[in-house]
Amino acid sequence: MEKINGFINLIRPINCLMMGLAVLIGEFIAAKLASQEALMSGFTTAFALTASSMAINDFYDRSVDAVNEPKRPIPSGIIHPAEALIYAFFFSVIGLVGAYLTNTVSFIVALIFFAVSLLYNTWGKKTGLLGNFMVSACIAIPFIYGGLAVGKGIVKILVVFALLAFLSNTGREITKGISDVEGDHRRNVRTIAILFGPKTAAYTATAFYGLAVALSGIPWIYQMVSNIAYVPIVLLANIGFIGSSILLLKDYSRENAKRVKNLVILCMFIGLIAFLIGGY
Repeated sequence: MEKINGFINLIRPINCLMMGLAVLIGEFIAAKLASQEALMSGFTTAFALTASSMAINDFYDRSVDAVNEPKRPIPSGIIHPAEALIYAFFFSVIGLVGAYLTNTVSFIVALIFFAVSLLYNTWGKKTGLLGNFMVSACIAIPFIYGGLAVGKGIVKILVVFALLAFLSNTGREITKGISDVEGDHRRNVRTIAILFGPKTAAYTATAFYGLAVALSGIPWIYQMVSNIAYVPIVLLANIGFIGSSILLLKDYSRENAKRVKNLVILCMFIGLIAFLIGGY
């Protein structure tokens, strides 16, 4: 049972589900009556490629996780590094086959961003802010991918949603850099927290959260969404982002940064719900 739990934790299933949900939201908004096949293949592609990326990330981060996250499946000894790679390969095949069966454009986009995730895991993470942007691009693309998967091309509102996801996740990645300073030192990861200190990183992360909050009104102001329920739900997410920013600026210790990044993922999930309701 411990081994099974290890494999489940390795892929960070909540992250995979959120990426799959983002594609479904994109498909739903672009084509209200998307086929079951499109919905299934879109969700499967996003879930599987995210799972593969998470497993590869843990493989390359095993020495850092031994310091930052010693209870993760690989540093704890539950999962062998070679098993993680086999697991990642399995999910990558499922994800890319799903994209291939969707349409040519979807396959190309999935392939490009899977390559970006691999580049991040093997090289990009050490670059700091550039690596943060690489991760955020992979977090943002599922919304646009959803429109492509149902043959609607690039949909304006989905681009806005992708931008909001990009900004909020970049803030979260910078916050994560504060919590991971000790382990990142070992791999010479050039995060903002390491280069300029946790205080500067906290203010930079807050700036990205603030941009996401400031731009979240665009869909309603420009009538890209018609459901007024979008407003209170996105407002709830914004309160969460603002509260997270205040907590981080008051205390940019490693322990508090860890709490804040977990709170931000909840705010991002609420944002997903706002996008779904807004596009209904």
